[in-house]
Amino acid sequence: MKVLHLISGGDTGGAKTHIINLLTELDKIMDVKIICFLKGDFFHDLKGKGINIEVFKQKKRYDMSIVSQLREEIEREDYDIIHCHGARANFIAMFLKTKVKGPFITTIHSDYKLDFKDNPYKNIVYTAINTISLKKFDYYIAISTNFKQMLVERGFDSNSIFTIYNGIDLETDLNYISKEKFLERYNINAKGKTIVGIAARLDLVKDHDTFIEGAYKVLQKRKDIIFLIAGDGSEKERLVSKAQDLNISEYVYFLGFIKDPYSFFNAIDINILTSVSESFPYVILEGARFKKTIISTDVGGISDLIRNGHNGFLIDVGDSEALAKNINFLLDNKSNIKILGENLYENVKDNFSSQKMALDHFKVYKKIIETRR
Repeated sequence: MKVLHLISGGDTGGAKTHIINLLTELDKIMDVKIICFLKGDFFHDLKGKGINIEVFKQKKRYDMSIVSQLREEIEREDYDIIHCHGARANFIAMFLKTKVKGPFITTIHSDYKLDFKDNPYKNIVYTAINTISLKKFDYYIAISTNFKQMLVERGFDSNSIFTIYNGIDLETDLNYISKEKFLERYNINAKGKTIVGIAARLDLVKDHDTFIEGAYKVLQKRKDIIFLIAGDGSEKERLVSKAQDLNISEYVYFLGFIKDPYSFFNAIDINILTSVSESFPYVILEGARFKKTIISTDVGGISDLIRNGHNGFLIDVGDSEALAKNINFLLDNKSNIKILGENLYENVKDNFSSQKMALDHFKVYKKIIETRR
């Protein structure tokens, strides 16, 4: 079995983690390759992991000359399946599908109607193009049951949708620095304080406003805590101003983009996610590797991972009051921080490993090939 994966190559965060985890494990049981259309950190990081990756460089987003290159690659290597990730790959696949035989599949990593929410032009143009492109695929992988239901409600055939949850590598040794060295990097004095952190790009769909408002509510009653925000994005200036206006800048640190996210997760005590929309986010799985408990909005497939009060807490979107309440509970009952974190790790180990994710993909590929034959 041979499968070709296509992705833009400008991906960071969860998308990159997903591809690394998936292809590393798939490579042990089948023949896989990934082609991207930009050469940058994504390419170099995957190449460094020993993943079979190549760049078919686009001069610009709508450069369709690479369709011919891809057709030659597919015909020469005789791939059984073409598997796409993200809007750019979906768009290219719409044209490529008319040139080559074989099934095309795409993974729905997020709510595609919200992917470009922060940019009015992209939101109108790219969302429309991606929506049209998605309708051309033969099969879909949804990252959660909620996302499968979302697709069905939008007119996609349920028989062509497979649900496979994200998984994380729990066996490979991680590269990270100590908590002390990480905090020194940003001149942060956290002595005697609990560290609460969020790792997410600074855009509207991640709703850092709720995180900052929750921090404000906690800080009105206590000062034995600091808040770390890891990530960069278009909302940074506004969010920094908001923290200043609330007079909590002394306790809220904007760290920018972090190249070694595991150093961040190692340093924090409580992991937070306040997103308006998610599928099955890696920031929870990455935190789980360090047995960090989570307080998250109840979106996407997160409730399939988090049992409220057992291995974390779930809150409604935008509910900064509930966020503050749960943070205060953990601060007042610090043994629960460790207990919930350990429970989360055990759940991830049993049900959401990268090995299981890869095996589930292999089964889907096999079923598709058998069905097509």
